[in-house]
Amino acid sequence: MRPKTFIRLAALGLTALSLGGCANLERHNPTAQSQTDDDTYCQANGGPQGSPAYSACRKDRDVAASRSDRMEKTHRDLAERMLNGQ
Repeated sequence: MRPKTFIRLAALGLTALSLGGCANLERHNPTAQSQTDDDTYCQANGGPQGSPAYSACRKDRDVAASRSDRMEKTHRDLAERMLNGQ
């Protein structure tokens, strides 16, 4: 009876680890909160809305976010290829 218990616990542990690795696959998910954070940051560092400095700040933040999204997608694709043995 003892070996069966160990095997079941080991299988349960491996299942939990496998699901835990997939649980946070999509780490970067732009939301309205990040838009609000960008707006607050650019108003504090670039000036009032509509000013050229504010517009440049928002553009820079958008470029950084899209670059981050591309890197995240590349990483996910690489991880998927590695798991599939390609």
